[in-house]
Amino acid sequence: MHEIWRQFRRDKRGNYALMTVVAMVPLMGGLAVAVDFTEMNREKQMVTNALDAANFATARRLTEGATDDQLRAYALDFFNANLNDVDPASATLNVTLPSTATGGGLLTMTAQLNYKPYFYPAFAQLVGKSATDANQNISFNITSQVRLKNTLEVALALDNSGSMTTTGTGSGQPRIDLLKTAAKQLVDTLALQAAMIKQIDKPVQFGLVPFAASVNVGAGNGNASWMDTEGLSPVSNENFDWSTLNAPTKYAQQTNGIWYKRGTGWGATEGQMLSRFSLYRDMQVVTNHERVVNSKRVVCDQYNSNNTCKSSHNEYDYIDSYGPFASWQGCVESRPYPYNVNDAPPAGGSANTGIGVGDPATMFVPMFAPDEPGNHWKLTQDPDEAAPVTYGAVNSWWNDDPSSSSGQSRLRNMAKYFQPRPIDAPALPTGNGPNYSCTTGAITPLTDVSVADGQTAIKAAIDLMQPNGGTNVPEGLAWGWRVVSSGEPFTQGRPETEKGNDKVVIVLTDGANTYYTPSSLGYSDPANSKSTYASYGYLNPGYNGTSVGRMFMGTSSAIGQFDYSNGNYTNALNEQMATLCNNAKAANILVMTVALDLSTTKASDQLAINALKSCSSDSRFRKDPTDPSKPAKLFWNATGASLSNDFKEIGNELSNLRVVG
Repeated sequence: MHEIWRQFRRDKRGNYALMTVVAMVPLMGGLAVAVDFTEMNREKQMVTNALDAANFATARRLTEGATDDQLRAYALDFFNANLNDVDPASATLNVTLPSTATGGGLLTMTAQLNYKPYFYPAFAQLVGKSATDANQNISFNITSQVRLKNTLEVALALDNSGSMTTTGTGSGQPRIDLLKTAAKQLVDTLALQAAMIKQIDKPVQFGLVPFAASVNVGAGNGNASWMDTEGLSPVSNENFDWSTLNAPTKYAQQTNGIWYKRGTGWGATEGQMLSRFSLYRDMQVVTNHERVVNSKRVVCDQYNSNNTCKSSHNEYDYIDSYGPFASWQGCVESRPYPYNVNDAPPAGGSANTGIGVGDPATMFVPMFAPDEPGNHWKLTQDPDEAAPVTYGAVNSWWNDDPSSSSGQSRLRNMAKYFQPRPIDAPALPTGNGPNYSCTTGAITPLTDVSVADGQTAIKAAIDLMQPNGGTNVPEGLAWGWRVVSSGEPFTQGRPETEKGNDKVVIVLTDGANTYYTPSSLGYSDPANSKSTYASYGYLNPGYNGTSVGRMFMGTSSAIGQFDYSNGNYTNALNEQMATLCNNAKAANILVMTVALDLSTTKASDQLAINALKSCSSDSRFRKDPTDPSKPAKLFWNATGASLSNDFKEIGNELSNLRVVG
């Protein structure tokens, strides 16, 4: 090209040559620019494609748990491999990883392309530019951003206590019905978004934890590895004295911490373990008391002086048929401190962390409300002669041993459970029996709502909720945490180390935490248990040989360990709840709390409001309207009239965690 230019300049054959030279300068420049522009755009597009591909691929690796160094190396390799015929030496890559450790955020990649023109340098020198200026590369930056697609795991820990039958303020509907509607709308909102996410398995999952005085883990889990099937937990025998089974041919013997049936009197069940589960199996009730035909015999009661019968009565032989009295309905007791306020794995635990390793107290114990001293009856051949005696205990449901010396020994006596309940025994009040305080439906584990069957299942479980019983918010929250956790008891949650996944527990209650003394409910306390039976058992005589009730373990000096009053029980539960909330949030659980129809002018309600607000996490998106320098608390003080809109706000908060890039 340079030679052509010199020839044009030397040509002396008239003005035509000069005019041609002048005209060719812009033509040649335009051609050079056009060629280089086309090539530059082609390389830019290839770099853009390689950058986007590397960003999406790296985002997937990030959610799989790769380290920062691994991610940067992977991004560079993927970027270079997809540049095609662009020289990797002409392109550089900068990777900015999300700053949040809890998942989500932006993964940003910037590539700089140093394009070296083909024809432009010659043209530039032609018009007088220096070789240095003419041969400069053209540099430009390309940026690609991928917002990580958060997966979401939500446990709905919802109050199913008896007060939820009350009409919601300003609504005209029972609180439980308002809650069902709001909760199902929340599921629908998140399910609609989840259905649009095709790249990720189970993008949104919901679990349900109905709670009242206890939590039901499901009767089908009776043989689960995390249940105390052998009676090894210190909680298991808290109210039972197996040594009272001491007949010569039918007695109990403890070996390596486990009680066994010993003696020939047990028949085919000799050698079996004795536990709460075995009690449910062994208790029998007479289902049919049938008189044997032609078995009548006359028994003389009083004789005349001539040895003739003065008065008599008839006796008969009977054949009894037996059936099971009760079965475990699925509720469990609270674990002893500190396991009641953490997510320590049950028994065996983790050898790496040392949490709960080999400690039977980490196991979950089935609820079994002991028969309290109360209605017992005289066993005779003739059912018409049964004579019930009333002591006024809150949960008397079996025949006591009248030879026991005290109410506590009557409560702990185990021999009574192996005497069949007569067919004519007094009818039990509703709810009484070994499943006393087990009033809720079972937990629904995390369920994928991006598919129709999952969405239908979780909503059906919400519809089945029925209010009954007291209020134990910390137990509901604890099981909400266990539902979204990746470890046992429920293992549907993603690993805690997986980035881009949020674990959320939404807690709603309409009242303060409650635990009751028998007298506050109008009953006597013949066993001196100091409380009715619920998830923390009885508060007297104490836990595992101590004088301290399980509810008081781990509480501050402000809680009187021998203050047996409803108010002190509420204070103790509030402290357990505060510790639990802090532990859950420290484990990156996002806690959202809702107070329903609690009044700020009522002292007990205000205490509950404060506890719920303190328990809640900080919003990642909203600011506190009263102090914009602080994040808003994920707490809603709802009324019956506002609950639906409050749950829509919760949906908006959760939707922000699911932004799709």
